[in-house]
Amino acid sequence: MQPIDQFGTVTESSFAARVGMSVVDSAGHDVGTVSAVQAPGTDVRPDAVAGVAEVLMGTGYLRVDGTGALSNDVYVSGEQIGDVTDAVRLTVARAELPRATS
Repeated sequence: MQPIDQFGTVTESSFAARVGMSVVDSAGHDVGTVSAVQAPGTDVRPDAVAGVAEVLMGTGYLRVDGTGALSNDVYVSGEQIGDVTDAVRLTVARAELPRATS
């Protein structure tokens, strides 16, 4: 992870989020909590399948710790972030997010 400041905040274009923020999907359902933030153009490869990982690296991404006992961590591309205020609000449903492979 390459945080921009001591709080782990990354701001590039309209991409801004912090570790620990809540994430909700387009329907307002809880997705989880941001556990990692990577700016667009990162060299840090996410634990995602080939093809998806490269797209995430190009757009920037969030790794989100899923909610619930059986949930996996998921990735959110920079293009799927609708708004960042007190929480990260997505433009897609949770089911559309790629799951972490590990």
